[in-house]
Amino acid sequence: MGVLGASALATGCSGTQSRPTTASGTTPSGASTPEPSATTGTPAPPPPAPTPTWDGQVKVLGDGSTSYTGPQPKQPVPEKLKPGEKPPQFVVFSWDGALEGDERMFSRFRKLGTENNAQMTFFLSGLYTLPKSKSTLYKPPQHKPGDASIDYATDPHIKDTLEQLRLAWLDGNEIGTHFNGHFCNAKGGGEWSTEEWKSELDQAVSFVTNWKTNTGFKDLPPLPFDYTKELVGGRAPCLEGQKNLLPAEKAAGFRYDASSPGEFQVWPVKKEGIWNFPLQMLPYSGKSTQSLSMDFNFLANQSGNTTNGDPKKYDTWEKETRESYLAGFERVYNGSRAPLFIGNHFESWNGGIYMQAIEDVMKSVCKREGVRCVSFRQVADWLDAQDPKVLDQLRQLDPAQPADWTRLVK
Repeated sequence: MGVLGASALATGCSGTQSRPTTASGTTPSGASTPEPSATTGTPAPPPPAPTPTWDGQVKVLGDGSTSYTGPQPKQPVPEKLKPGEKPPQFVVFSWDGALEGDERMFSRFRKLGTENNAQMTFFLSGLYTLPKSKSTLYKPPQHKPGDASIDYATDPHIKDTLEQLRLAWLDGNEIGTHFNGHFCNAKGGGEWSTEEWKSELDQAVSFVTNWKTNTGFKDLPPLPFDYTKELVGGRAPCLEGQKNLLPAEKAAGFRYDASSPGEFQVWPVKKEGIWNFPLQMLPYSGKSTQSLSMDFNFLANQSGNTTNGDPKKYDTWEKETRESYLAGFERVYNGSRAPLFIGNHFESWNGGIYMQAIEDVMKSVCKREGVRCVSFRQVADWLDAQDPKVLDQLRQLDPAQPADWTRLVK
């Protein structure tokens, strides 16, 4: 079955998806956009001061890498469904790695979100706040200190990423975790014990909360949030190891996990007391199979192991990808109203067609009536506010099944 093939490819996920030579971290061939400072020589503007909360207070934490500036702005208040009320159509755009590289994908989609009423989840790889000169501070499970399957970010990219993280949080987006070294397959997350996952998670938090000490960038403002409290969910690299990861996340107080390699478009359930937010099987446009809701899976189905396939097919592949996402959206929007979960990377695979497809989808769906483009954390907030009996009713619906909400939601 085609969808199983796509799922297997997702769990492989190459491990080279986030190299800082491009915005995504992949290593496709072709020139990348040069750093503005390298071409113009213009000094960078002074960093902005920490944004104060309403009472003017900023509580700097630890070494000054993070701070508490009050509750996160622009957060919706979850409301319990009223009897007979149709559920909102949630759509989550999520990003693995969250590096601001040469192609400025982080800033592009952050700004696109603000223009289209979309708040998103950015799964930050902790290594993107750790300079290569300090790489041996990272002690990956089952690997040598400093080893990683992704490249360490350059100093300019670390600075740019920190700035985008700050702005993203102030825009109301969620900063989750993609952990650190992106190890897959042999000695990867699928083979790690719960204790090894705890170590990986602890290190991811440590790198983000101590970036000033590790980088020496003392003149930059702190991130405007306490990462130890804001971090409530993550996605494992290559979607591997969820079984042993869940207990580690539960011990850390996580509220959800997005590491499942794929399920149908149905209302979520909890695993180990944590909301399970999987990638989803979507109708594959023009084919009798389905594909998982991630750029890597469309890439694998279209150009196999290369990120630079036949340019003559780019228009067709972009259309397939866009229409598949929209087909998955329409199926639940006009049916069960189960949330739609989309996973992506900051990449330029096959000429950037997957990024353009996501941009088109965001522009198409996020301003529609009844649609809420939100973060995973916001979905968890809403689910926690609902009557469990109502959620049980919603889970019985087929994704495309229109419901009589006056009878169903009681």
